[in-house]
Amino acid sequence: LVADVLSRHGVKATFFVANERTLTGGSSLDDVWAPWWRERAAEGHAFASHTWNHVVWRADRGDAFEVRATAGPDTGRTRLLDAAAYCAELQRPVQRLKDIGIGAAVLPLFRAPAGRTSPRLVAAARACGFEHVGWARAGFLGDELPSDRIPNAQLLAQSLRDIRAGDILVAHLGIWSRQDPWAPAVLEPLVQGLKQRGLCFATLREHPQHGRRPGR
Repeated sequence: LVADVLSRHGVKATFFVANERTLTGGSSLDDVWAPWWRERAAEGHAFASHTWNHVVWRADRGDAFEVRATAGPDTGRTRLLDAAAYCAELQRPVQRLKDIGIGAAVLPLFRAPAGRTSPRLVAAARACGFEHVGWARAGFLGDELPSDRIPNAQLLAQSLRDIRAGDILVAHLGIWSRQDPWAPAVLEPLVQGLKQRGLCFATLREHPQHGRRPGR
């Protein structure tokens, strides 16, 4: 559904990828999903890292980072990762995308799971070649909020009202916890409504703050 809507309206997105569980019984970067990612790359979408095991930063602990994974064998466990281990988490999705043939579409960017970072974490990632990307306040599209309290119609209305030129938007390919799924109700009318306001869409490759610069 997401791919169809983006294609139908000529919208190019940047996919921040992690190896998370899927409804097909595997994970999002397994061989089942590899053709889907290649199709998105062929359409002109860009890619970046979201860590391999969707590790959420919790605190700086000395020379290490306390994190908790929400995917993979360490799901739900709190661990300490040093800078090298965190960089390995960032690099692993990039390597997997290269292995399935779309490395050229990967940008030197990452989005920390849950958007949680510290200055030390951002500096450690930058040292191994990754710049962090957040999102605009209005760009939080709310697809992971509880639908019984914040229905899709409300999310659509506030997005159409508040989003401005240059804003980075954030949404997910799927959220397990939201009872009334966001994308089927909101994605297409949001795209149409923003276009009617004169806005257009581009990957972060074209964003003035995060696009490729000499030497990157």
